[in-house]
Amino acid sequence: MGLNFILDELKSLREQALMRDYRTIESAQGPYIQIEGKSYLSFCSNNYLGLADHPKIKQAAITAINQYGWGTCASRLVAGNMLLHEELEKKIAEFKGTEAALLFPTGYMTNVGAICALAGREDIVIGDKLNHASIIDGCRQSGAIFRVYPHNDVSQLESLLLRSSTYRRRLVVTDSVFSMDGDTAPLPEIVEIAQKYDAIIMVDDAHATGVFGQHGKGMIEHYGLEGKIDIIMGSLSKAIGSIGGFIAGSKHLVNFLKNKARPFIYTTSLPPAACAASLAGLTLIQEDTSLIDKLWENIRYLKSQLSEFISNISGESPIVPVIIGTAEDALNLSTRLYENGILIPAIRPPTVPLGTSRLRISLMATHNKEDINRLISTLKDIGFLTHGNVKHLKEGYAQTDVG
Repeated sequence: MGLNFILDELKSLREQALMRDYRTIESAQGPYIQIEGKSYLSFCSNNYLGLADHPKIKQAAITAINQYGWGTCASRLVAGNMLLHEELEKKIAEFKGTEAALLFPTGYMTNVGAICALAGREDIVIGDKLNHASIIDGCRQSGAIFRVYPHNDVSQLESLLLRSSTYRRRLVVTDSVFSMDGDTAPLPEIVEIAQKYDAIIMVDDAHATGVFGQHGKGMIEHYGLEGKIDIIMGSLSKAIGSIGGFIAGSKHLVNFLKNKARPFIYTTSLPPAACAASLAGLTLIQEDTSLIDKLWENIRYLKSQLSEFISNISGESPIVPVIIGTAEDALNLSTRLYENGILIPAIRPPTVPLGTSRLRISLMATHNKEDINRLISTLKDIGFLTHGNVKHLKEGYAQTDVG
């Protein structure tokens, strides 16, 4: 047989409109990007504050390269721990209001590494049904008993905790902002229940960091829960405009993960220039919250425009999903938008549940009203938005493999 089964799998993906491929970006990330020499208006990046191409971030990276070179060529515990790693961890701890922080090369590795270090065969991990794939993978790989509660259903969370008293450790883990639906977790209630049952609480604040809170510190600041979250996970690759993930918490937690989190122990550390870029991004957010204000202005404006056509617009964040239904219909709509110079890939199973394929509109502070108006106008022109309801696209549109 060999690898012949791959051809059958690829054929099946194409038939279900689930085949994926990527387009090559030829420019910096921003509201407008270049693909094959043509400009496209992008509404699909997590570059929420537009910092990925900010002059101060670019200059910080260039300066770091000149001083430290590019790669570290070793894990942190061997010879890859450099000055900028420690400076960035101190900055993150200060920003998140914790004793310490620990860097990982990616957000995915952060969640898998932390969860697998904290939970094992004698433990139970309880998570929201719509948690990010990295959380789910970490829970499964940990060897702990893994239970999920219906999305944001705190009564079911409590029911699971009530029946879990025999386990050595109980870990409750949730996203603060859910990456495909754009809604938020009821963190105050989750924290109250976790504390009631003496469970460890871990919050993935990746999509809230730099977006929520008076100072952009995330959902913990937004709800006033400082000091009440045992483990805060965050990302440097979204609003911060850089790359990497981190855990923020107590000094004991960080020392424990240094010695127990396999993705940290056995991975080459982040390039110093990436750390410098993250330091610059965090500094920009701390010094000026105007970009956060502009982002929320854009969020409110887009939702007001969509609400004329779609009732109950979901999403409480820069992520505004438009649920289409079938993978084929979502792909068709994405293709029509691309033909009109707008990039929003279709999000399809297994990323989202069957029958909920969608466009995941993602806003940036660097979008303007004209950009949003162009999106709305194009959706109307291609027959998707009509007053009173959303008109599904007719069959027969050409398909391309995107999203």
